Amino acid sequence: MSEAILTITEAASFQIKDMMKEHGEENAYLRVTIKGGGCSGLSYGMGFDHEVQDEDMLFEQHGINVLVDKESAPILRDVKIDYKQSMLGGGFTIDNPNAIANCGCGSSFRTATNAGKPEEC
Repeated sequence: MSEAILTITEAASFQIKDMMKEHGEENAYLRVTIKGGGCSGLSYGMGFDHEVQDEDMLFEQHGINVLVDKESAPILRDVKIDYKQSMLGGGFTIDNPNAIANCGCGSSFRTATNAGKPEEC
């Protein structure tokens, strides 16, 4: 196991575990990644995976095994993934201290060292 690249709050971990159970993915890894796209150039991705690749970093947060590929790791360093519940519903929030700009729709960003390839929102 590697050192934790990012932080998953307890609230987010409860939600992720519920989703894993709901989808029959209790034995899966949570993959967190960065991909090109969105208005500002980069977008977050989260999903379940069953295979660890050679370029993956594996660490544990609140009982969840997390995978981050080595290309995404510098951009995800010190990111905090939380889950917020409100009267209108709930959703994951991502606080990225590396982001220097976010798009108006809130789904993409860029960093000082990586602008990605922007698309229209």
